[in-house]
Amino acid sequence: MKITGMRVHDIRFPTSRTLDGSDAMNPDPDYSAAYVELITDGGLTGYGLTFTIGRGNDVCVAAIEAMRSYVVGQALDPLDLGEFARRLTHDSQLRWLGPEKGVMHLAAAAIINAVWDLTARRAGLPLWRLLAAYSPEHLVDLVDWRYLTDALSPAAAVDLLTDRAVGREQRAAEITDAGYPAYTTSAGWLGYDDAKVTRLAKEAVADGFDMIKLKVGADLEDDLRRFRAARAAVGPGVRIAVDANQRWDVPVAIDWMKRLAPLDPYWIEEPTSPDEVLGHAAIRAGLRAAGPDGGPIRVATGEHVHNRVMFKQLLQADAIDVVQIDACRVGGVTENLAILLLAAAFGKPVCPHAGGVGLCELVQHFSFFDYVAVSGALDGRHLEYVDHLHEHFVDPVVIRDGRYRAPERPGFSAQMREDTLTRYAFPNGPEWRIQ
Repeated sequence: MKITGMRVHDIRFPTSRTLDGSDAMNPDPDYSAAYVELITDGGLTGYGLTFTIGRGNDVCVAAIEAMRSYVVGQALDPLDLGEFARRLTHDSQLRWLGPEKGVMHLAAAAIINAVWDLTARRAGLPLWRLLAAYSPEHLVDLVDWRYLTDALSPAAAVDLLTDRAVGREQRAAEITDAGYPAYTTSAGWLGYDDAKVTRLAKEAVADGFDMIKLKVGADLEDDLRRFRAARAAVGPGVRIAVDANQRWDVPVAIDWMKRLAPLDPYWIEEPTSPDEVLGHAAIRAGLRAAGPDGGPIRVATGEHVHNRVMFKQLLQADAIDVVQIDACRVGGVTENLAILLLAAAFGKPVCPHAGGVGLCELVQHFSFFDYVAVSGALDGRHLEYVDHLHEHFVDPVVIRDGRYRAPERPGFSAQMREDTLTRYAFPNGPEWRIQ
């Protein structure tokens, strides 16, 4: 199968009008996607995307176009997709713009995700089932091991996956039947008033969620008031995580969370810069006994972590309790596979970031695959859910009783509807021309 063409779209949704997605660092996001279609000579099309929050989406589109010569005309071997990803991310001149981070890595993720969507469609399987069917050796060969072997060797990764191969079919049947546990951020956007937070928090519990997340970090008194309202709405038995979206310096993060501690926050997400490995370690140490019962307030991060190398360092430094992968921030499926292996080797739960257009659709595949073939565990694991923009996808997520239902259509669930591509094209789609 050869890729004969590539179409790239700048798709933006005006979510800033209702403050969906608003937080302390990003007060007015317009959820957006640099969206890729790969056309082949076999009649199949593959779909992929990378997520932004508005301005700059055109830069991602341009970066994808800069990689066109590495994509169009390429013959795809399903057994050699790791090498395809390495060729895309190792070009010396484009890599100079990173390396393996920033806009070029976002662009690579969109293309790599589209290639995996294409491969899963060709196999007639949802991506998570395709990956779970691969041998340990095949999965390990997909990973770019440069810079990782001081933390995890390919041989050790094969051993880990071989150990997890026992019971894979049973776990696949179990998770298909029961679904994957989710939490919702939809109740807690920072731009929502207290009444809306209270109403949505109650609705979340009624819908079966046993964990919600609130945005914090702009004003301490506002955070305390909103947290009290949410806690009163859901009661003591529901976990409430909080997310500062990188707002604080290290000492401020520790002090702020100690003020919120009596309300029993389950974790603090992105308390400081995502590049602050030692800062996260210091925050984790400072909050180790800060919970209301003397236990820890967990530290979570990952949605803005550049690549597998930074995840490796966060794990080596024991700086986080929860690993939050993103389907589009790092180099797509293959690099996320590396991060899943690292997290399993270090015994840390993976709770993917999904607060953006298309991210729920994509990361669900990683969580199902992780349970079946990599970690084999659900303890401490929840997959984020937001309740908007799913109607724009051909194969949208299905949530029932607070759990993701297993995607079963072939592919990576990334395909957008044709009417969406027309209506929300930026800047000339009807949704934007009316502004």
